[in-house]
Amino acid sequence: MSNQTLDEQAQKASAEQVLIEKRRERLKNDSMRIIEIASNEANSALKCIHQLSVAGGATEATYIAIEQRIVADQDPAGAYHLALLAQSTSDLPIDARQLIELVVNKGDNQQRLALLKNLPLPPVDIIKEQILASDDGDAIGQMNAYLQINPEGYGSHHMLASGQSDQIVPLSPGNSSN
Repeated sequence: MSNQTLDEQAQKASAEQVLIEKRRERLKNDSMRIIEIASNEANSALKCIHQLSVAGGATEATYIAIEQRIVADQDPAGAYHLALLAQSTSDLPIDARQLIELVVNKGDNQQRLALLKNLPLPPVDIIKEQILASDDGDAIGQMNAYLQINPEGYGSHHMLASGQSDQIVPLSPGNSSN
């Protein structure tokens, strides 16, 4: 290899390192801004989750701040979205069970049905119990139809892997902020 080639490789590596450092700094700044919102604005979890998505990631403290905001507000919509994130990213510092329980216990039937369809392994019996207790004929019908084609309740991920087609279900009609 010539000295020119080695110099070009060193410059390229240096430029890549600069880009990595800039991205790291941007994520750190975005994380601090999101933590500030989650810490000071009630009912801001969905806003924070959206900004987290736009930023392309964040620090562990950011996820913890959003989870704390969700719990403080008892926000089933925020809990649903953060639980889906936690299910698809194994190393997040989030208690997904707590978020799922919040959706099941405080959410509406559309949120429960969305959990049933979108979590890899949803708590089928608990969701079924809550939907049946609501006496909501439409939701019961949707649940029964879904469980008829997927009695184990493995969620969309399993169905996609097995060749069936499904899609992420929005939380409520007209709310496609997944």
